[in-house]
Amino acid sequence: MITSSQNAKLKLVRALQGRPKERREAGAFLAEGVRLLEEAQAADWGFRFVLYDETLSERGRELLQSLQAQGVDVEQVAAHLMKATSETETPQGILAALTLKPLPVPAKITFVLIPDEIRDPGNLGTLLRTALAAGVEAVFIPPETADAFAPKVVRAGMGAHFRLPVLTLGWDEIRTRLSGLQVYLADAAGDQACWQAEFRYPLALIVGGEAEGASRSARQLADGSIHIPMPGQAESLNAGVAGAILMFEVVRQRQ
Repeated sequence: MITSSQNAKLKLVRALQGRPKERREAGAFLAEGVRLLEEAQAADWGFRFVLYDETLSERGRELLQSLQAQGVDVEQVAAHLMKATSETETPQGILAALTLKPLPVPAKITFVLIPDEIRDPGNLGTLLRTALAAGVEAVFIPPETADAFAPKVVRAGMGAHFRLPVLTLGWDEIRTRLSGLQVYLADAAGDQACWQAEFRYPLALIVGGEAEGASRSARQLADGSIHIPMPGQAESLNAGVAGAILMFEVVRQRQ
């Protein structure tokens, strides 16, 4: 049992909770909670190690047994240390360091999401979770957007990271990868209502941040802009909500 806060695994956990640089250098990221680790296991994701404490539920212990049978390094931690390490309000007594290796992008893509300057982790995670549900084939994370593999984003994504290619790229590479796709920018003052836009063909959808909207680079990349008609008096929508409406309008048109 781990009883010291200076344990090497706990030190790594604290590092992975920090800056993107720490995650990139370690080649790992964190996932916390029984359901999220079940999703990682179901997707055959790489586990570095799993830490748990005595408060873990019966469902969590069944997961542990399954992971141990697969040869995953599992170790118990003193409950007070786990609680101090956890970033959640209601810790479930289990977390894991997972291999940071995004899924490959399909050779042919017809539906891409670009969350531009989305800095709120909850919004970014919600967009990733919705993208998975809507059949998005890849998500390209441009500069100035929150790190997609930060703990809060991973929690909000609810397993999307394990089934959806999520790549952090510069704008030049994004432009190259989008060759042959129509690029739509979501903008409150967009030229065309989303209901009238043509989404049946290969496309990329850029959703900008709520505070300042899309970046200059995003606007330069876009072929056209779209808006969500709002007959009420609200000035704008939450980025996660707006992205969901637009992604499922693509789904509606393609069905």
